[in-house]
Amino acid sequence: MSDTTTTVDPAALLARLGVGPGKKKPPVHLWNPPFCGDMDMRIARDGTWYYLGSPIGRLPMVKLFSSVLRHDDDGYYLVTPVEKLRIRVDDAPFVAVELAAQDGLLAFRTNVDDVVTADAAHPIRVTIDPATDEPAPYILVRDRLEALIARPVFYELVEMAEEREIDGRSVLGVTSAGQFFPIGPTPED
Repeated sequence: MSDTTTTVDPAALLARLGVGPGKKKPPVHLWNPPFCGDMDMRIARDGTWYYLGSPIGRLPMVKLFSSVLRHDDDGYYLVTPVEKLRIRVDDAPFVAVELAAQDGLLAFRTNVDDVVTADAAHPIRVTIDPATDEPAPYILVRDRLEALIARPVFYELVEMAEEREIDGRSVLGVTSAGQFFPIGPTPED
């Protein structure tokens, strides 16, 4: 990140975006505005958004910001047609806080009320912290933006997991939309 931090009025930024409830998400993946600096905004691992060190308590404001969030190779940005501001993301920008399983589909709701079904375009992946052996499960929400699957939701996945043999090893996983997603090794006896 650069040494300069740009002070931006969040309400003014949102007004320039022309986004709001009931509107489609802007096509931020198509916009290529100039980089305008770092914004003092951070998304914590638990999904809390902070501006100038204080939590943003209004969910509608967080949802609006999340609609113009983009993940590029070098970081996370709030993007408009005319400006691009880098923000900090501790882990994933969203948290999957609810799971619904029905008719062979697993649908997740995020902390910003996006709903995504696990499928080939929205895979579930699990990384393991090498220091603690702690799993960190994610689902791709959209355009390189993932949601960390909350621990209680991950426990629900583990409860519905089935054992399969993959590449000569036994793994636990879940199936959604005809896709099998490994979520961990089978417990050793």
